[in-house]
Amino acid sequence: MTETATPATPFTLRFAVRSYELDTNHHLASTVYLQYAEHSRFACGQAAGLSPERLLADGFGPINLETTVRHYAELRADDEVDVTCAFVWGPGKTHRVEHVLTKPDGTLVAEVTSVSGLLDMRTRRMVSDPARELRSRATDPALLGLA
Repeated sequence: MTETATPATPFTLRFAVRSYELDTNHHLASTVYLQYAEHSRFACGQAAGLSPERLLADGFGPINLETTVRHYAELRADDEVDVTCAFVWGPGKTHRVEHVLTKPDGTLVAEVTSVSGLLDMRTRRMVSDPARELRSRATDPALLGLA
């Protein structure tokens, strides 16, 4: 797995499809698309300076409220796939995290979009301004779309 990010491109991880991740049709199983997206989001947060330990110590936890997967092309064993991670902020308690999965040749494989929030672990309620809370804790908020 390799990691890339520049100001002009979103945070990206490359995955190699392993044989045990395939379904009975020898395609990448649907659950693995979600795992790749989740892993890239976690790695993006880590690269931005938001460790799970730091967030939990501050009493916060990221939550996922909804996820949509759109499939465009298949992945098979030994294929490689680049998974981007981009945060899209707006007003309110939720934000979107968008992942685009492409083969190295540029073929669009899938899109995974999540609606997420930040949970205050003490009150068990969503934080009213998650962008502010994350920006204040990140060492590189630009990776989170919070420059």
